[in-house]
Amino acid sequence: IPSARQSAARQRLDASPAGRRASRRAGRRLFSFPLLHSFVMSQELHGVRMIDVGNKAVTLRMARASARLTAEPETIRRIRAGDLEKGDAVAAARLAGIMAAKRTADLIPLCHPLPLDAVELSIGFDSDAVLIEAAVRATARTGVEMEALLAASAAALTIYDMCKSIDQKMTIDQIRLEEKTGGSRGDFHRH
Repeated sequence: IPSARQSAARQRLDASPAGRRASRRAGRRLFSFPLLHSFVMSQELHGVRMIDVGNKAVTLRMARASARLTAEPETIRRIRAGDLEKGDAVAAARLAGIMAAKRTADLIPLCHPLPLDAVELSIGFDSDAVLIEAAVRATARTGVEMEALLAASAAALTIYDMCKSIDQKMTIDQIRLEEKTGGSRGDFHRH
């Protein structure tokens, strides 16, 4: 709901010659959406579309993805000990991964929203790295690879955010699918 100040500003704009010209250019709307128009045009020109999965069988789908965050040994020690200004990075990363998996369709434009059966985050350590693994399971018509990849990515980014004040050299890499089962394309296992 616009405030009184915003309403007054909109009325002044509508009454001005520039406002009237803008309204005419945009049809009856005061504001046009050039980015949305550009997206629609791109879709028509480049065939971007959401795949129809209506005829696919509902089956158990599972995917496992991983990510690696490298950091200074002292940073790793502090993450393991829960000795960070912002708190427990491992607990926050687990929560972020679960939340991200549940919101995948909101962030990745062509993903189908899926009712997830389970999301699990496993976080381990090397001397100079945090090793993150996300496992996602759903009974659905399409796979959960993107949910697992996004969960691992969000967990890594959360740890990065919690440590950026003490270690600017951190890197996130090796975000990859490790395994997926279910669906018409068969299973995949990284060797």
